[in-house]
Amino acid sequence: MSNAPHITNIPRRGILLVMSSPSGAGKTTLSRKLLATDTDVTMSVSVTTRSPRSGEVEGKDYYFITKDRFAQMRDRNELLEWAEVFGNFYGTPRKPVEEALGKGRDVLFDIDWQGTQQLAQAMEDDLVRIFILPPSSDELQNRLINRAQDSSSVVAKRMAEASREISHWPEYDYVIVNDSVEESHAQIVAVLSAERLRRRRRIGLTDFVRRLTKGL
Repeated sequence: MSNAPHITNIPRRGILLVMSSPSGAGKTTLSRKLLATDTDVTMSVSVTTRSPRSGEVEGKDYYFITKDRFAQMRDRNELLEWAEVFGNFYGTPRKPVEEALGKGRDVLFDIDWQGTQQLAQAMEDDLVRIFILPPSSDELQNRLINRAQDSSSVVAKRMAEASREISHWPEYDYVIVNDSVEESHAQIVAVLSAERLRRRRRIGLTDFVRRLTKGL
């Protein structure tokens, strides 16, 4: 006979988990670490009208669609948020996100403050917003330089954009200063654990309490 404790699983609604940051603050690294360590979190896959890049996989990186199809989805309110970037359109399909939330799965979004504002208008009760800050401007610049992905002119442009992006930190529920990936990851896990326990998300709690009180 097993002595393992019985774990009571109460059905809950999933979470829209947004992580935003200026480029170089560590958002992508933290997102990948969360996805690798928590099987209840899935990454939102956007639709885009741009062509696939080398190595990109349909349905994993993006869903690649035509501009006519994108306009149709937008006009039918099938997108939770969308934006135009350098002549190409990007958006989050509503249906797979709502299906995941209904099954108690959490959906991770790697989007900026503009997309976050649109999500808040569409599904604010399900939204948890985390903003990732670098420990200093010097460290942010060092990270951009050391990842060796951009030219010096692009690094300078990203540094100039960082101030505007950081100015939106008060719109977020939680702010994490990313000194250490391990510590920041632990803080994100703590946020997620607490948000999963919110009464309004635990849709099976009413039935559980009814069963519980009948036995008293």
